[in-house]
Amino acid sequence: MIPVTKPFLPPQEEYQQYLDGIWKRQWLTNMGPLASELEIKLKDYLSVNHLLFVTNGTVALQMAIKALGLQGEIITTPFSFVATTSSIVWEGCNPVFVDIDKKSLNIDVTKIESAITEKTSAILATHVYGNPCDVLAIEKIANKHNLKVIYDGAHAFGVKVNDKSIFEYGDISTCSLHATKLYHSIEGGLLVTKDSTLLKSLTYMRNFGFSGKETFAELGINGKNSEYHAAMGLVNLNYIKTIHSKRKELTELYNLELKEVEVTRPHWFKDSTINYSYYPLVFHSESLMLRCMERLQSNEVFTRRYFYPSLASSLPYIDKQAFGVTDEIASKVLCLPLYYDLTIEEVKLICRIILSEQNK
Repeated sequence: MIPVTKPFLPPQEEYQQYLDGIWKRQWLTNMGPLASELEIKLKDYLSVNHLLFVTNGTVALQMAIKALGLQGEIITTPFSFVATTSSIVWEGCNPVFVDIDKKSLNIDVTKIESAITEKTSAILATHVYGNPCDVLAIEKIANKHNLKVIYDGAHAFGVKVNDKSIFEYGDISTCSLHATKLYHSIEGGLLVTKDSTLLKSLTYMRNFGFSGKETFAELGINGKNSEYHAAMGLVNLNYIKTIHSKRKELTELYNLELKEVEVTRPHWFKDSTINYSYYPLVFHSESLMLRCMERLQSNEVFTRRYFYPSLASSLPYIDKQAFGVTDEIASKVLCLPLYYDLTIEEVKLICRIILSEQNK
């Protein structure tokens, strides 16, 4: 069986060394020494000003919305994981969807301004598959209309735009360190901001709002992460270059083997790096995509329609809406297997199956 993704696991003995230290200290959670060390190392690796390690990427989004004091409407994309929209609703705000750009699959910046009303407080955009949004255009729009900007960078670990971390754009950026991501801490998330005042608020919020043993500074939540998760993050950080290199190799092989297939791939943002988080293909037709998906599955190769269906048309807690580009892309997109342990032979097998189905 070939799954669509598989978590990277480092040598067990390296993780065990960290576990031995946890057992000795008996400090399991509440921002212990390993969690603090991981924050420092990630801040250095990503070259960002301020960074917090939290429970997961969804909590990171919820904390970002709360820390910015957002109310009313938040402009966002219908082509993303459900947490992008559910976090907005969970925090008592209203998601206002804008269609996506057909080439990048990110929010269409040319349609944002027409969606702004007197109730709009922010833009929450997703770097889909790790492909940066047009952060420069969004910054101009936000400044013009006095809006806050949050980026859902769940897929964007390590990506840079103009030699600067993608997480340095916007008021707050978030990232997921879930086990399925190219870099993970089993479960985990990141909050990144340039604003030291926001960092202070977020730090309080992460720990129930405590500012002292018996005092509170903020409305808080339990957003802390454990020493066990931090240990995995620390070990895996040693392998990030190796992971990136392998995923790049596999991606380039897919590109070569599938050059004759009737598909398009996301057009990457200019002057940005690629982290090879996913391998999405937008097929020429939904029927071809479904045939390929079913044929692969019959050969125990599992893919994912990521993201399908559109959030605007599928969530029970919002009014249903149709968006031409989003609905078209969602119906035809398929993510192929991509992970560190995937072999050259397995990629070639996957490609042969797709090619044979197209040539029928």
